[in-house]
Amino acid sequence: MEAPNLPAFRALRPAWKKGRIVGQKRPLKTKHVWAIRVRLELAENHRDLALFNMAIDSKLRGCDLVKMKVIDVMASGQIKERASVLKSKTQKPVRFEISEGTRASVEKWTEDELMVGSEYLWPGRFHERLHISTRHCARIARDWVTSIGHEVRA
Repeated sequence: MEAPNLPAFRALRPAWKKGRIVGQKRPLKTKHVWAIRVRLELAENHRDLALFNMAIDSKLRGCDLVKMKVIDVMASGQIKERASVLKSKTQKPVRFEISEGTRASVEKWTEDELMVGSEYLWPGRFHERLHISTRHCARIARDWVTSIGHEVRA
């Protein structure tokens, strides 16, 4: 019995990852980190500056960064010099030092009127959302990178 030759199927649209760099991206260089910090300071964007500085200091994943609570970094009205956060993937605590610049930016952010009564360090805009989403954090990071004229895909 002979099998008939079937026509080859073609995709109606190209693959979503065609032409994109998929996976881990190269880390930012020191000059890019300082360029982003200066832009955020000049724009007086306290939340983004505190989020950026905390991300650099802690080296946490986005999912762990957005779930940080105020009590993780603050004790008796002062920002701690060292903080400890439980990683969601490994369930292991990670301790990190909070630098002086990060402490200053987080202190300015906690004094903001949007932070009044918030349990989380990066509160969401809507009442059903306790903190910003990981996707929202990624969009913010993309905006930081494009603000210095860097290619987002690289």
